[in-house]
Amino acid sequence: MASAAAPAAPTPAPPLEQLRHLAGDLRLLLPGVRVGEAQETTKEFSREAFWRRLNEAAEQVSREATTLTEVFSRLPRPLPSSQEAQRLCEQVHASITAIIEVYYSLPKDQDNKAAALLMLTKNVDLVKDAHEEMERAVEECDPYHGLLNDDEEDNSDSHGDEQDHVLGCPNNQDSYWSEEDQELIIPCLALVRASKACLKKVRVSVAENGKKDQVTQLDDIVDISDEISPSVDDLALSIYPPMCYLTVRMSAAKLVSVLKKALEITKASHVTPQPEDSWIPLLINAIDHCMDRIKELTQNELEL
Repeated sequence: MASAAAPAAPTPAPPLEQLRHLAGDLRLLLPGVRVGEAQETTKEFSREAFWRRLNEAAEQVSREATTLTEVFSRLPRPLPSSQEAQRLCEQVHASITAIIEVYYSLPKDQDNKAAALLMLTKNVDLVKDAHEEMERAVEECDPYHGLLNDDEEDNSDSHGDEQDHVLGCPNNQDSYWSEEDQELIIPCLALVRASKACLKKVRVSVAENGKKDQVTQLDDIVDISDEISPSVDDLALSIYPPMCYLTVRMSAAKLVSVLKKALEITKASHVTPQPEDSWIPLLINAIDHCMDRIKELTQNELEL
């Protein structure tokens, strides 16, 4: 009797679905980071070795995240294959897990302010990168770019070939943004800029007023700040065509909620000696304005 054939390996999910799974998996790591604490140890602690390991881990996270972002955002190249997307997502997940392990190797009695500043700086960089990629994608994913050029009028075939590869969706009109979509992207980009400004102001407050012995408050600030970058990523993913206005609105609302909570925690902490500091209400007003505009632009679509 012939032996039974080995079961075929499961087919990887589509690339964009894998990105959503990665975002969900990373969110599952957050509760452990929030409630966990660095362990007490009797071993001799090397501050120099710790910061070297943490910086190396952070650089690896940045490299993997940048590679993932570039592969999905650089146009008019098509989306990566499911196998390639799986490899990239696994590398990002492994790098995040590695930096968390390094973070937990910091003894309780060490400089928590410095650790908080490093984590805030890395979050600023991640949001900055996401914002730049979003702007680049908006510039490059323009179906009308160059079509009014007289020199190209006789090259209709080449236009078709170029457009076939936009976002990996051949001959699909839905792979472009409509005028309404492009109008909606404006407040979304503004909201991401507000996220970057929020992280920068929080980092400055921690640097200028943070106290080493206020470990719990510093941890709370870092914990909520860690949620900003993934929320920005979710919003960035939601604006790719074809856009689902409900998804855009929900992603924006989630980011707004995280930003406001970060500002509230910062305002109530020791790093803001003057809770009425004008930069906090100014940022809240800017965030509310972006969200109001997003609601306005998505309302008609949601009522259909």
